[in-house]
Amino acid sequence: MSDQSSSPTSSDEDVDPESEQTDELGGTLSKWTNYIHGWQDRWVVLKNNTLSYYKSEDEREYGCRGSLCLSKAVITPHEFDECRFDVSVNDSVWYLRAEDPDLRQQWIDTIELHKAESGYGSESSLRHHGSMLSLTSAASGLSTTSTSSFRKGHSLREKLAEMETFRDILCRQVDTLQRYFDNCASGDYRDEYHRDKVEDDEDDFPSTRPDGDYLLNNNSSKEKLFPMTRGPTGIDFKGEAITFKATTAGILSTLSHCIEIMVKREESWQKRLDKEMERRRRAEEAYKSALTELKKKSHYGGPDYEEGPNSLINEDEFFDAVEAALDKQDKFEEQSEKCRAPRPITLSPDACCSISAQRYFAKVEEMVHSHMTYSLQDVGGDANWQLITEEGEMKVYRREVEENGVVLDPLKATHAVRGVTGHEVCHYFWDTAFRNDWETTVEHFNVVETLSDTAVIIYQTLKRVWPASQRDILYLSVIRKILSTNENEPNTWLVCNFSVDHDSYPPTSRCIRAKINVAMICQTLVSPPEGNKEISRDNILCKITYVANVNPGGWAPASVLRAVARREYPKFLKRFTSYVQEKTSDDAILF
Repeated sequence: MSDQSSSPTSSDEDVDPESEQTDELGGTLSKWTNYIHGWQDRWVVLKNNTLSYYKSEDEREYGCRGSLCLSKAVITPHEFDECRFDVSVNDSVWYLRAEDPDLRQQWIDTIELHKAESGYGSESSLRHHGSMLSLTSAASGLSTTSTSSFRKGHSLREKLAEMETFRDILCRQVDTLQRYFDNCASGDYRDEYHRDKVEDDEDDFPSTRPDGDYLLNNNSSKEKLFPMTRGPTGIDFKGEAITFKATTAGILSTLSHCIEIMVKREESWQKRLDKEMERRRRAEEAYKSALTELKKKSHYGGPDYEEGPNSLINEDEFFDAVEAALDKQDKFEEQSEKCRAPRPITLSPDACCSISAQRYFAKVEEMVHSHMTYSLQDVGGDANWQLITEEGEMKVYRREVEENGVVLDPLKATHAVRGVTGHEVCHYFWDTAFRNDWETTVEHFNVVETLSDTAVIIYQTLKRVWPASQRDILYLSVIRKILSTNENEPNTWLVCNFSVDHDSYPPTSRCIRAKINVAMICQTLVSPPEGNKEISRDNILCKITYVANVNPGGWAPASVLRAVARREYPKFLKRFTSYVQEKTSDDAILF
């Protein structure tokens, strides 16, 4: 997969801001599907503020498999995985992985830029679309939340309108009274001035005033004065005073009414607030309860709960999940065995030794010699083998070994099976034609290269046991007959499986590549029949030594790996040997 196909690309180099929403960006990313299939490559498209994905670029015409609107999306780079980022909208989460950290950052920047330029929540968006609620509120000053609240506020608005009217009336009355008082002050000054002048010039004589009105002074003389019934400008002072008093009384009454209404409204608002607080309290309690229940569950679907040192699932939950998955596999295999059709025994086809096989032969000889030297040694002494399982003739031993926190415990099992020979056991263990008949942990396998009629390179993927990641192995399998150097000891048949590298099957991100070094070593013991009878299967016994050194290639809790090994290895050996006994019961003995 090239970077060109994986990175977000656009058909136009220079994109106009107004037309950018119709441009399409696309590329290949790995998307987390579910805990069974794990990460799968998907064609991801970014268009019109929407992120969509298709199974492949060629299947776009059939429609997308899913889409997310980026308006409220949150893009989160993963804390530990440098190639992963998550896109979430409310409860919907997409887990995505790029090929490398640079490509991941390119995708994140592109999505964030597209999201920002989509106009959601931006100033330009508000200018274009506006807020209907805000515009209505600004124009009318009324709340549009509900009809009931509108009716409740009606009397208060009426009283406020009355306050406005009273204010205008009061302002006019104040102006009128102010003019009256100003004129009164000016008239009093002129009156005093004329009084002084009359007393000086015409003492005890009547004084003629411009208006011709006369009043008696203290000496019973006539004196012309300003009329006292009305003000200097014709203002009715008494009427204005009464009106002013009534206006102020109306204002006080309206204010009192407003205060009363607001108190009632405050009580209503307080009840609403109490209800909202109660709803919030219940929602918080429900959230805490749901979060607690979620933490109790052991099966999670997201990649954050997968195998790894940063997994969110604890060791006990990890073990329970693995145990449940293995039990489910066992039940499935029991049902499958009842319906499985028998296959004829066929030997591997002859093949000439290829030129590329020459580089493997030295390693083959080294492995065969190592197993014949060390694997058959006794489990006592300083080897530190611990007996973990004993069922009849079968015994399983283990040596605890850890390297950089990864469990690498070697396992060794010894068993004795009647009615079969070492050649038959090794033949069925090595020949791929019968692999699916007895092997229950393999999801898929194929022969990569046939090196000779006794050596092949095999690639196989193992069934995934969630929350552990899926594994695959690439190994060379060879079958050998080792002739005994001592006439008192039987010959030995051996099948050796050990990991190798091959250009056609490099490691991938979908599976963790495990490393193995496994040997099935068998010897046939024959007890002489009575009299001149021919040797039957009742007279033969196969001694089996099975050795397994497995590097799981990733992190998983040590207690889980050891518990699984203790459970699965004895089951495997019993299942396989029972299969060989069943297949050979009616056949001629193959020494």
